[in-house]
Amino acid sequence: MSHLRTRTLRLTRSALIPAVAVLAIATACAPEADTASDAGASPTASTGEDDGTASADPAACAASADLKKPGVLTIGTDSPAYEPWFVDDDPTNGKGYESAVAYAVADKLGFSADQVEWTTVRFNTSYAPGAKKFDFDINQISITPQRAEKVDFSSGYYSAAQAVIALKDGPAASVTTVDGLKGLKLGAQTGTTSLTAIRDVIAPDQDPAVFQDTNAAKQALLNGQVDAILADLPTAFYITAVEIPKASIIGQFQPETGQQEEFGLLLQKNSTLTPCVDAALAELTSDGTLAELQQKWLSDVVSVPVLQ
Repeated sequence: MSHLRTRTLRLTRSALIPAVAVLAIATACAPEADTASDAGASPTASTGEDDGTASADPAACAASADLKKPGVLTIGTDSPAYEPWFVDDDPTNGKGYESAVAYAVADKLGFSADQVEWTTVRFNTSYAPGAKKFDFDINQISITPQRAEKVDFSSGYYSAAQAVIALKDGPAASVTTVDGLKGLKLGAQTGTTSLTAIRDVIAPDQDPAVFQDTNAAKQALLNGQVDAILADLPTAFYITAVEIPKASIIGQFQPETGQQEEFGLLLQKNSTLTPCVDAALAELTSDGTLAELQQKWLSDVVSVPVLQ
């Protein structure tokens, strides 16, 4: 790990992964409280046997599924709901990538926009075991074997990359390797892939700062309490372009374990709706909708350094 390359990255489903994987994240998106109980388990949807439902009509499937409210699709996400995943902290407006995906899935399932209701769910409680107050949750929740033991996941709707954000005149600005991050004070939101990546991949000399949400992490960066923070790549673009222009993305990384980290819709364990949302996402992938939404709401072409 001795150098840094700049790669052109197009954020569509077919081109989210750099050609050469650059970092190992064996527990890529496991939260800090997760423990790897089955490192060899598949990190995809946890419904067991593939019954072929993903190729069936999603609306017909949803018509016989158990819902929290008859005739209503209840969708969960966190508050605040950050850009570029949502716009104006309002999941109901259909703006932002995840809001747009949620309504596209709802449409495939046979629900109109006025048949969709949103409920607030804290990120680090969404994947806890037990009954849920939503039909599915959409909140940049990475699919892991550990979480899939407690909840269902759909197939992935976005392939994620991690990014390191630092002030342009700060001590992390000139870092070009993973080893170069070890001596710095790093931070991330609790329960996220970013926090796990700091602890398990970067393994810094001092414990990372843990924040309740991304707003607190950004403020700590501005206050000089941390040298750099980690977030998913689209969020990092928004932070550096709009919220903290004096910050920059000093590098990104992807896992090299053979499993690309993906965000999935989260459902209650053994939900009868899980194969229906898989069928909906399969159609949205095949007809190009997901790629179009990624290009519209996330980014078109960007150049990001790859830390090695």
